[in-house]
Amino acid sequence: MSEASDEAGDDPTDEELERIRERKKERLKSGEGSTLSDDAGDGNAADTDAADAPDEPVHVDGQADFESVVADGVVLVDFHADWCGPCKMLEPVVADIAETTAATVAKVDVDAHQGLAREYGVQGVPTLLLFVDGELTERRVGVQDEGALRDLVAQHA
Repeated sequence: MSEASDEAGDDPTDEELERIRERKKERLKSGEGSTLSDDAGDGNAADTDAADAPDEPVHVDGQADFESVVADGVVLVDFHADWCGPCKMLEPVVADIAETTAATVAKVDVDAHQGLAREYGVQGVPTLLLFVDGELTERRVGVQDEGALRDLVAQHA
């Protein structure tokens, strides 16, 4: 059973990420639904940020890495755990946010980085924190609706 569980845990996530990438490519080709094309030409500084922000979640590897990632721009930090079902449900949503918005998405494994979780008062997973230029501005606990996360990011972009 554990072999099947391992396969089921790894492959669907990879497949879902690939589906998200394909949807993004299709939207970009057709010119619909893309943050980059929606904002293009309005002179907004978010245009450059979108080009600079990674298209995939960034996995944080310690305190110094965390501070570097959240220092500039809009950063949505996903505190998660591998064993957490709701975290797995949220994973494709945060991956899509990373791919289609100007925000950077960072992922922090609370088991590997207990000090960071403690420092930011993470008592349950998933916990999402929004940083703007290094300052914590929002906190959400539990699975979040994709639209609500998009709105949250857009308010601070």
